[in-house]
Amino acid sequence: MVSSSARRLSSALITAVSCAYTVIALVYFLQGALYGVLAVVVFLVVVAVHYVNMRAGLRGGRPPAFPLTVLLQVVATYLPDFLLPGGMSALTTPLLAGTLLVYLPLRWGGAAVGLIMLYEGTLLWFGPQAAHLTLFYVVTVPTTGTMIYALVRFTRVTAELEQARAELADAAVLKERVRISRDLHDGLGRSLTAIALKGDLAGRLIDRDPGTARAEVGELVQVAREAAQDVRQVARGYRAMSLAGEVGRAVALLESSGVSVQAHLADVTLPTRSEEALAWAVREGVTNVLRHSRATTCTITTSLQEGTIRLELANDGAPPDSGTDPGPDPGAGTASGPSPASGPSAVSGSGSSAGAGAGAGTGAPGAGLVSLAERAAQAGGTATGSRTGQGGFVLAMEVAVRREAVS
Repeated sequence: MVSSSARRLSSALITAVSCAYTVIALVYFLQGALYGVLAVVVFLVVVAVHYVNMRAGLRGGRPPAFPLTVLLQVVATYLPDFLLPGGMSALTTPLLAGTLLVYLPLRWGGAAVGLIMLYEGTLLWFGPQAAHLTLFYVVTVPTTGTMIYALVRFTRVTAELEQARAELADAAVLKERVRISRDLHDGLGRSLTAIALKGDLAGRLIDRDPGTARAEVGELVQVAREAAQDVRQVARGYRAMSLAGEVGRAVALLESSGVSVQAHLADVTLPTRSEEALAWAVREGVTNVLRHSRATTCTITTSLQEGTIRLELANDGAPPDSGTDPGPDPGAGTASGPSPASGPSAVSGSGSSAGAGAGAGTGAPGAGLVSLAERAAQAGGTATGSRTGQGGFVLAMEVAVRREAVS
């Protein structure tokens, strides 16, 4: 994984810097073996505690004994100034600066680094070191500390980006699953309903009118082929639909089922997303008319309004409002008006609803109407369903006409 590689790289660089400062501590052997051994022991303690702090920091957490480990590093950094000559802390404060920047809020960490620089500059200025060495040791505090902080932040950001990428991948997979589910529901519903209707009709006619029955079976086969094509298109993710073509198929299907149809479409060029949303609305509405209503007439109209086009699919077959559930397919929605819930039912572009239940009096929208609302929202509009005073039902969808409105 990328975050693991970044963590290993940062850990190696921080370890290399710590080892470099440890080598510098060997100069204390020039002042005596005891000083040299004491300097090495002190530095090993500092490096060990610093490693514990940085290891946790690189993993995005804190060490188990925090803040004791930070306090221990502070003590191990400054205690040798009272035991060793020449300001031993000048070699260990750069590592402490990195720890403070990582674990303290940045403003407090920066202030602490400033105090460290002031202390080291004062300590070394009045010591035997030359001015340029004093400046060197003072400058190493912020530079080394900032480098350590940057490496830790780099590792953490890499891990966060990797997690975000994984979440985006999961979201993309979920979105694709939702698309496939929605397209299968919306696309195959009409085809399967038509197959069932034509199969029943052919079964009733096979004895008394074999010729008509054979014609119905032929049309059934054609619808089955269209359904297979729908499945292939869903699998490929390509669902180009034409409003005029869908209305034409709807008219033929309804008339073959004994429903009188009138279609009036406004002559307007629509953006692809808006046209597909309206085409899906026609398909869903016709599917529910055939499945759940007792309609004898149906009208499909579109009208151009200010910046939007409105589709209305009305039928006269809504069942009487009663307290019993007529048993509609819960996956088909209630767009055609068979819902036993009285009053208007509406689903906004965000998918919220009021009273478009799939069951009796539940107030919960059917999957079909929710799906249409989602498609309408993507096209900058809304989808609603409501009963009419004459015992009918109207499915309405409004979508944007201008392309920029749905971009």
